[in-house]
Amino acid sequence: MCNKLNRIPYFYITGGDPILHNNFWQLLELLKIKSIDFSIMGNPFHLTDEVCKRLKEYGCERYQLSIDGLQETHDQIRKKGSFSTTLEKIDCINKSGIRSVIMTTVSGTNITQIPDIIDLAVSHQVKIFAFARYCPTCFDTTSNINSKEQHIDPAQYRQLLEKCWLRFEQYKDSDTRFNLKDHLWKLYLYEKGLFTIPDGLDEKIIYDGCNCGISHLTIIPNGDIYACRRMDSIVGNVFTDNLADVFLSEKMDKYRSYEVFEKCSKCELLRFCRGCPAVAYGYTQNPYSADPQCWKAIA
Repeated sequence: MCNKLNRIPYFYITGGDPILHNNFWQLLELLKIKSIDFSIMGNPFHLTDEVCKRLKEYGCERYQLSIDGLQETHDQIRKKGSFSTTLEKIDCINKSGIRSVIMTTVSGTNITQIPDIIDLAVSHQVKIFAFARYCPTCFDTTSNINSKEQHIDPAQYRQLLEKCWLRFEQYKDSDTRFNLKDHLWKLYLYEKGLFTIPDGLDEKIIYDGCNCGISHLTIIPNGDIYACRRMDSIVGNVFTDNLADVFLSEKMDKYRSYEVFEKCSKCELLRFCRGCPAVAYGYTQNPYSADPQCWKAIA
């Protein structure tokens, strides 16, 4: 697929805990043979010095763990003991030469704790820190989290970005890199004058923002291909469909129809932001609806 589309392949392997899959190490062997770079998004419970060393030998570049609050909050969301185990395994990952990543899912439950989580990540020498927003999806059927309690209003979310930016500036000389994963960072930086739209760009080209329909696909265990793993977006199946054909298909074009985005299509940042269609879908069942945390007024 990547040869046909002139793309560079990259795999993110996730679960649950992908290490527990019976064919996990066989998959890594295939990636190594093909010289395909990859990251693991897993949990800390089965990481040891030996496992991390082996992951590095197969070419693992990053290992992502989650911290979704300070100890009481995180353990309530994940499981008891998860918080302390996660912090313990950061050093295990770093020592192997793999880059440790901490990812936080921001919700109404933990939004006030995010600056403290940043402090925690820096103090434990996490190599990359990022956060994204809670997204109600069809995969949440076993969750005990009440999605209504997780809602964040736009002004509150912008205030969080302001607080986090101050932390990022405070720690700019640390070993931790801050990944501005949420696309609404682009709007924040635009308003701060830290991002400007370059002159002379092709108005038909999407330069940044949500990767859905542009540079990623998700394959789940039964072979179903999702345009985005965070929303109901099946576009094919790897056991019956050619992956390149799926990427170029009319089903995928649905996620590239930027002119029908209810709010973003009217915004000058359309080619650079677009918020999160999955979060919009989680609230409205419509990926084209306005991002529920976008604070920008559109005439």
